[in-house]
Amino acid sequence: MNDAALDARHMARALKLAARGLETTDPNPRVGCVIAQGEDVVGDGWHKRAGGPHAESAALAAAGELARGATAYVTLEPCSHHGRTPPCADALVEAGVARVVYALRDPNPRVNGGGEARLMAAGIEVSSGVLESAARALNIGFLSRMERGRPWVRVKLAASLDGRTALANGESRWITGETARADVQRLRARSSAILTGSGTVLKDDPRLNLRLPGATRQPLRIVLDARLETPPAARIVAPPGEAVIMTASSDAVRAGQLAAAGARVETIAADGAGLDLHAVMARLAELEINELHVECGATLAGGLMSAGLIDELVVYLAPTLLGDCALPLMAFGPLTSMEDRPEFELLAMRRIGPDVKLTLRPAPVAGS
Repeated sequence: MNDAALDARHMARALKLAARGLETTDPNPRVGCVIAQGEDVVGDGWHKRAGGPHAESAALAAAGELARGATAYVTLEPCSHHGRTPPCADALVEAGVARVVYALRDPNPRVNGGGEARLMAAGIEVSSGVLESAARALNIGFLSRMERGRPWVRVKLAASLDGRTALANGESRWITGETARADVQRLRARSSAILTGSGTVLKDDPRLNLRLPGATRQPLRIVLDARLETPPAARIVAPPGEAVIMTASSDAVRAGQLAAAGARVETIAADGAGLDLHAVMARLAELEINELHVECGATLAGGLMSAGLIDELVVYLAPTLLGDCALPLMAFGPLTSMEDRPEFELLAMRRIGPDVKLTLRPAPVAGS
């Protein structure tokens, strides 16, 4: 096996290890590490949760003395700063590894080349970019927060074949089947936070919590409520997990009632009749939200679309029709030209019970 193929094989194993932390490492990135002597793996590990050992430390502990003179394969550039744990670059130096191969440079300004520089200063050979695209996909939210200053926004919608999400009277339970609803729990589980609008809270009174057996972490629940209309008794405010109400209202009495019920109320700049969605995203980045899962009505979904803030769209299509008086998938426009229509790339399509799941991303703008 040539060197490039060997590097790719070990990095692929490291990426599989990193994926084990898909639902648990938040707000940290998902990272895996393999320690190898040639073709032989002598130790491996992954980052399991924030505050716990990093992938490199776990792999070095598994390898012991066999790490000396070995190659370490890491899915993200080893950190070079003191956080909840000591720098991984220092641990690799002290273990005596001869070479470090990492998939992706860490854009965190506290690292961003510092780990590589520390390793090279100690005389360790460093290579990067092995299976980089796969590493980016695994940490798409963390990278979005570090590189763009906002979370990766994934909007989930359930619709009929004619693109309707609820009857005219607002009734929407249930358009899709149980299998699709169970699949949504996995989207929630990998997310840092779940966001909705006050209209959905007032109409449906959802909990929007994670209901997977054995779940150890509840994503933050966020309600965009410009006029502070969320009732203190709303189910989204109640445990488990924490709820944040983002508002433009200065109603101190109402805010106090929500705080007494357990919610945290934060003031966000207004934009017309609603909240400034870009300001919302900037604040969520400050709260270390990597992947934002959105379950909302047509108005908020359309607002996110118009603001250019949808990174991924997941639509569950049910084999049913609701008619032309039913509520639409998104409310935006009107468009005056077909050239102005939002276009998407279909990334995946699969059957989920009786329904179909579509995963899409905005199509690249021509010339960009």
